[in-house]
Amino acid sequence: MIENDNTVNMGGEKNRYHHGDLRAALIAEGLKLIGSGPAETLSLREIARNAGVSATAVYRHFPDKAALLSALCTEGHAMMAAAFEKAMAGKGDRMAAFISMGRAYVQFALAHPALFRLMMAQPGAGPARAPQPCAEDRPEDGMTLLVRALDDLYGRDMPAGLREARRLKSWALVHGLAMLMLDGQVPAEPALIDAVIDAHAI
Repeated sequence: MIENDNTVNMGGEKNRYHHGDLRAALIAEGLKLIGSGPAETLSLREIARNAGVSATAVYRHFPDKAALLSALCTEGHAMMAAAFEKAMAGKGDRMAAFISMGRAYVQFALAHPALFRLMMAQPGAGPARAPQPCAEDRPEDGMTLLVRALDDLYGRDMPAGLREARRLKSWALVHGLAMLMLDGQVPAEPALIDAVIDAHAI
């Protein structure tokens, strides 16, 4: 067996990654690869090669491909949350912040199509049921922020059925628009995103 699978000695580079940051490096490589193709084509061996480590080192952190895809989803939701927070920052009222979040949702999908599809393929990915944070050491994910924004906009004391219906209606609009654009059914134009989301808010 290899004594230290986290040690790199390829291309003259030794100890490129230190203990504790290899997992993050592997996730970063996975995000790069998924940016150029569907999740189904991801290969743990290719990620290991790109990171400059042995395949054995990868399996220490991710026992199989499903574990890696789960980690990529967690990272994707953190990225989406950051996009939401940036979009909502400085908005004068709750409706303006919510509209900006809707735009950010579609823009995130267009910017990260394969990652977005992977995230949305996971059970319970949407805001119809409030999700739990992905991990204790992670900030709230994008869908949790979306649920909170909906509750802040419409109120938390409404009947449960109406609350869930409004969540689903709002998510269906932005998610449907994102998928139509990703699938080439409608043009992925910023003006169209604005028109559709602004019309929903009227």
